[in-house]
Amino acid sequence: MLPNPASPTVPTDQFSTLIELLRWRATEQPDKTAYTFLIDGKTEGPSLTYSELDLWARAIGAKLQLHNARGERGLLLYPQGLDVIAAFCGCLYGGVIAIPVPPPESGRIKRTLPRLSAIVKDAKATFVLSTAQIISLIETVREDFPEFEQMEWLDTEQIDPELAQTWQDPGTNGDSLAYLQYTSGSTSTPKGVMLTNRNLIWHERYLNKACGYGEDSVTVTWMPYFHDYGLVEGLIQPLYNGTPCYVMSPFSFIKQPMRWLEAIAKYKGTHSQAPNFAYDLSVRRVKPKQLETLDLSSWQAAGNAAEPINPKVMEKFVETFAPCGFRWNTFAPAYGLAEDTLLVSAKPLGTEPVLYTFDASALEKNRVVVAKPDGEGVRTMPGCGKLVCDTQVAIADPDKKTKCAANEVGEIWVKDPSVAVGYWERPEETEETFQAYLTDTGEGPFLRTGDLGFLKDGELFIAGRIKDLIIIRGTNHYPQDIEWTVQHVHPALRPDYGATFSIEVGGEEKLVILQEVERRTQDVEFDTVIADIRQVVAEDHELNAYAVVLVKPGNILKTSSGKIQRRAGRASFLAGELEVVADWSENPKLTAKYRELQGAVDSLAAQVHQQSSV
Repeated sequence: MLPNPASPTVPTDQFSTLIELLRWRATEQPDKTAYTFLIDGKTEGPSLTYSELDLWARAIGAKLQLHNARGERGLLLYPQGLDVIAAFCGCLYGGVIAIPVPPPESGRIKRTLPRLSAIVKDAKATFVLSTAQIISLIETVREDFPEFEQMEWLDTEQIDPELAQTWQDPGTNGDSLAYLQYTSGSTSTPKGVMLTNRNLIWHERYLNKACGYGEDSVTVTWMPYFHDYGLVEGLIQPLYNGTPCYVMSPFSFIKQPMRWLEAIAKYKGTHSQAPNFAYDLSVRRVKPKQLETLDLSSWQAAGNAAEPINPKVMEKFVETFAPCGFRWNTFAPAYGLAEDTLLVSAKPLGTEPVLYTFDASALEKNRVVVAKPDGEGVRTMPGCGKLVCDTQVAIADPDKKTKCAANEVGEIWVKDPSVAVGYWERPEETEETFQAYLTDTGEGPFLRTGDLGFLKDGELFIAGRIKDLIIIRGTNHYPQDIEWTVQHVHPALRPDYGATFSIEVGGEEKLVILQEVERRTQDVEFDTVIADIRQVVAEDHELNAYAVVLVKPGNILKTSSGKIQRRAGRASFLAGELEVVADWSENPKLTAKYRELQGAVDSLAAQVHQQSSV
């Protein structure tokens, strides 16, 4: 039931679905502009009022209802823009479970579609909502992906607005699934996080309070709609709090980062979010002349999440843009994951970001020891803010499943109504991840994040990741995908015996590739093989390797069930304990170090062999 439309205030706490919320705004604030798209990140393009968005969403919903699509899954394949916002709402209006996914790219379509195909199969999706341009692009390769033939393709630009008159409320409630957020990105094992209407509405209420949104807030966003940060806070939060949102393409940002900051200045943006790399890119690309006219004094919350946060980047950004009105307390470090809808913690509005310096060697041993900032062997870490509203966090031993002491690093476990209901059609993984209980206290159920961290003075710190997920420049990469690519470069590379991971170098995550070679590899030019590995990883995954190490058989460890022990491989790499056949690194000192260590190991082995022979 809709709240009383005559209410003098916006009764957001009474809404249980986004449908109720948008219908209320369309009635009470029909002519208020909700979204404006910035062409090339600069020129004002199309815009949508609440009544126009509601009309478009009802028409899409009615079209889906004509196909009896209630409960089905529908892919959203769009360039960044207003169409995808209408399509997302249209799916809700039609009772269809939306799946925001990256659109195929012209020129790279055969490389991007296998991942999309894997999601289609996993979700058993039957509908695709898209544009004529993207549908035409898919047509060129449809014969290579037969699963696309079984789906209904809808060009939402061509749906008759008059259909909106036939729309019927699907009767969804808070427990109804709203969308699937695919976090895997892997072509082999994609996982869809199941988010309900209650998860979404509850979390938007959290964000409204925790991130300091008010009636005068203005959002500027370029974060992709298929990323939880871009969808939940970038696009849906402005709809929840009824404030303007200016949308630009992530490609526009990458090409000209200053257009993001110029849009914030022009439209007096108060809230805008980005990963760490975006702030770094902005500093490196800005020209002195652009600083003369830039005014960032309206910016209240510069969200910084989605990848490890580098305090040096934060400091450099403030140093560069302080003359433009950007303040240190504008930075809002945060931590979250799709399994909790979005944020677990965030820095409160107007407060100072928290930086602590810790003993680095102690952290590697899961101990929290505060150190002097100017000491040796220390690591300065930014806090990721306070826990969002009523969110509960336990720091747990990931193996024993017991609560850690206050000065210990452990796995971050989360308990909150924002936690998703599980992974789509993966009951075992759902139980393992979403139904965790502390064995010593019996508390639960908790969401296991797979991330290591600790709480200090009420601030959440992220120490590292248990998960094998590699995050570089705000993009997720799955090691099994990269390993598969590498092992197909040359017959001398041993299948299923590779490990990829990231290490931190100069405050940035860098890719390292370890790969075993076959026992018989005579006459193989390994320097050429390494060059080929670097090239194919750059082409297929858009990643530059920091180091490639080819090792003898037996160096890549596996579990008893046959899973690659990537953390063990990382530890061996950092300790210089690998038996190296050939290697390459951006840092020549690194490869020299391994050759020196390997020489010492070989010399010791020869001595032992000689003594045993005697």
